[in-house]
Amino acid sequence: MTDTTKSTQPVIADPQVTRHIMKAFNLRAAKKLGQNFLVDAGIVQGIVEAAEAGPGDRILEIGPGIGTLTQGLAESGAEVTAVELDKKLPAVLAETLAGYDNVTIVPGDILKVNIPELMGSQPFKVAANLPYYITTPILMALLEQHLPITLLVTMVQKEVALRMTAQPGSRIYGALSVAVQYYTRPQIAFDVPPRSFIPAPEVDSVVIVCRVREKPAVEVKSEKMFFRVVKAAFGQRRKTIANAMKGAGFQAEQIAAALEKCGLDSKRRGETFSLEEFASLADALTV
Repeated sequence: MTDTTKSTQPVIADPQVTRHIMKAFNLRAAKKLGQNFLVDAGIVQGIVEAAEAGPGDRILEIGPGIGTLTQGLAESGAEVTAVELDKKLPAVLAETLAGYDNVTIVPGDILKVNIPELMGSQPFKVAANLPYYITTPILMALLEQHLPITLLVTMVQKEVALRMTAQPGSRIYGALSVAVQYYTRPQIAFDVPPRSFIPAPEVDSVVIVCRVREKPAVEVKSEKMFFRVVKAAFGQRRKTIANAMKGAGFQAEQIAAALEKCGLDSKRRGETFSLEEFASLADALTV
């Protein structure tokens, strides 16, 4: 990393510095955007290390806020492209990240931004402190596009992380578990206490690392059918797999034949199915 990349800016991940920035720019944490400002330098460093960020890396950051994590990523020497939804913040980021020539701020909604156009075709990593109300849609949008992402490192609500890593038979195993594990190898890295933020959230947070698989966990004839089956199975999770799929529009004879072909018990619930069993059932239903 060249010296021109470094900045003389104070460390943003500090309660006093963050309060000063908020006061100087008349900022308040926007509840509707799920904003909480990270003020723990140790957590920032932990995320940078979990992302294995360094010179030569290209990182897409989602929701840079006032630049707290962005600064940590930039200090590693990585090239950072940060997409920010809040229209007030690009002007703030221009000040807080002044001097970092390896940061590009892109105003916009990550769910509407053309990521291939923005990041190109070369591999990149994703780092994000996601607003909890929109964590799942953003994660799924990134994974479903089959972008050349190698690593996803995100701060999420602990409850969501536990669902992402849940195994078959668990009460919290569901469609999100299957989808995340289909595309990635998820692992919870560390806890983030509420005191690490201003204002302190009412929920516990964790950083989760998802290593994107070169090929999905299971091979399927039709990804569309695979996820249709998964969605049906968990849409009415108290019902047996046969009844849940009937409720999702599959024909009774079609379901019975497919389950028999796979050697799967029609009385089992979807929450007991492994990825391999979902794949087998989806393939049996794919014409």
